[in-house]
Amino acid sequence: MRDYETLYIIDPELEADAIKQLVDKFKGVIEEKGGSVQEIDEWGKRRLAYPINHRREGYYVLMNFSSNPDAARDLERVFKITSGLMRYLIVKKEK
Repeated sequence: MRDYETLYIIDPELEADAIKQLVDKFKGVIEEKGGSVQEIDEWGKRRLAYPINHRREGYYVLMNFSSNPDAARDLERVFKITSGLMRYLIVKKEK
């Protein structure tokens, strides 16, 4: 198992329930593949450094998890096909 950290930005125009569903969906992807989520830190709406898709704000979520590399690749695949997601980054943590 490796430790990972991912930060993703969700479209702030989505309803609160839709945002919660996306966060739960991404957590579920890791858990389905045998990984474990240590922490999910929802930063909330923040101003972006530059406009993305004509938006000036985004809903930031930071998630720390442990999994095998296949689960991280699967999470990235899900990020790519999910509408309502503006940006994401998955980083392997060094020990």
